[in-house]
Amino acid sequence: MQKIIVLDFGGQYNQLIARRIRQCHVYSEVLPFTTPLSVLADPEIKGIIFTGGPNSVYKAASPHVDPEIFALGKPLLGICYGAQLMAYELGGKVAPAPHSEYGKTQITLQNSSLLFQNIDKINSVFMSHNDQTTALPTGFLRTASSASCPNAAFENASCKLYATQFHPEVVHSEEGQRMLENFVYRICGCDSSWKSDSFVQDKIEEIRAKVGDKKVLCALSGGVDSAVTATLIEKAIGSNLTCVFVDHGLLRKGEAEQVKKVFGDVSRFSLNFISIDRSELFLSRLAGISEPEEKRKIIGKTFIDSFVEVRKSIPEARYLAQGTIYPDRIESGLGVSAKIKSHHNVGGLPKDIDFDGIVEPLNNLFKDEVREVGLLLGLPNELVYRQPFPGPGLAIRIIGEVTREKIKIVQDADAIFREEMAKLSLEKRPSQYFAALSNMRSVGVMGDSRTYDYAVVLRAVETDDFMTAKPVELPYDILTTVSDRIVNEVKGVNRVLYDFTSKPPSTIELE
Repeated sequence: MQKIIVLDFGGQYNQLIARRIRQCHVYSEVLPFTTPLSVLADPEIKGIIFTGGPNSVYKAASPHVDPEIFALGKPLLGICYGAQLMAYELGGKVAPAPHSEYGKTQITLQNSSLLFQNIDKINSVFMSHNDQTTALPTGFLRTASSASCPNAAFENASCKLYATQFHPEVVHSEEGQRMLENFVYRICGCDSSWKSDSFVQDKIEEIRAKVGDKKVLCALSGGVDSAVTATLIEKAIGSNLTCVFVDHGLLRKGEAEQVKKVFGDVSRFSLNFISIDRSELFLSRLAGISEPEEKRKIIGKTFIDSFVEVRKSIPEARYLAQGTIYPDRIESGLGVSAKIKSHHNVGGLPKDIDFDGIVEPLNNLFKDEVREVGLLLGLPNELVYRQPFPGPGLAIRIIGEVTREKIKIVQDADAIFREEMAKLSLEKRPSQYFAALSNMRSVGVMGDSRTYDYAVVLRAVETDDFMTAKPVELPYDILTTVSDRIVNEVKGVNRVLYDFTSKPPSTIELE
């Protein structure tokens, strides 16, 4: 089987690169940068990609590769840090950039290149770097530049070595997917023969091999990630699976009742389903806590404590299953990646918990891939395309301390926003939209009286991978209606704001 290997140097978009290659119907996987040359010499590997990363190549502690990798004769594409590493290892120079570049940047192609075949001479790409290549190695040619980065792309075509300072894998690079297709098809010579249909059966067999005849507890939130996880595991081990829904008191309005109704319906799901209310415990532990990372860690520990309590009644349960997906892991500091935020379901089990391990069948997939698997498993569309909701719930959509008053405010405001957005046809709805509660209070006037109340923040983004996202230009009449309703119907709010920031530099959640 033909494959493209992505070597991980700690960037935030490493698995996203593999995802983009799989979109070309060529198999791709991420391996650590320390992978031996003997593995990379496999004839099935048709190309290698160096990822971005947070380090500087000229510092001693930064990750490097065996220079012999460049003599393997395989096409190699370096992205961001990977481009700088290629230049540095082959005799070029890398130094701090006079001006750091973050976000959309216009590049101009300088010379013809297979990598840029059928690409506009001037186009927009996504940059995110502090360093840049200041002198190219012998035999390399500049192929693109930007206003602040003379060597935005360069190559040694005779040696099949290509480099881009920008990130072609993110959606902000308008022709990035075509560039990756050029690398895969024109430079590596791959054909589009790989399909993802075998994923379900492969995972079922993998789960059976790992779990055997032991029982599994599955954390089921009601979202698509945990629902797909539960369905996969149920197909693998049947009644040895027990699904546990923990109501932490931080769900959207009416959501706890909805989850219990849907997954407790044996005519729709043949799952052993248990629901427990731990809202008092979660809220008591969050009392007085304002820092978002600390809130996430408290919620994560309290989830685990809740599952341990359930496990006492099912002592044969030796594994804990979670709907962890790749963006959760990468943002939590997977491998050599920088930590952005701790996801409640990432980080492994505490040492004192008597589970044999974790089952995470979706941990290398993105949200759109999870949905595709859900459809293959026969899950209903309304579940597969359900609005994403973070595991820590409204605790991370409330800036500052979490209180019952604030929970009610954001629940009511979010319900209004979702009601109005539901009037749009499914294809016109953004990938994710929600209301959050800022920690800002401001003066207003209502009923001829002075108010001093909170500001609610609305957010709507479009994304297919949830690693990058663009803000959505919602119709003005929808924003006006939502704002009027929230101010009039939600007690404690006198102002509504709209968050128009992309990811990056922000995250999708507002915390």
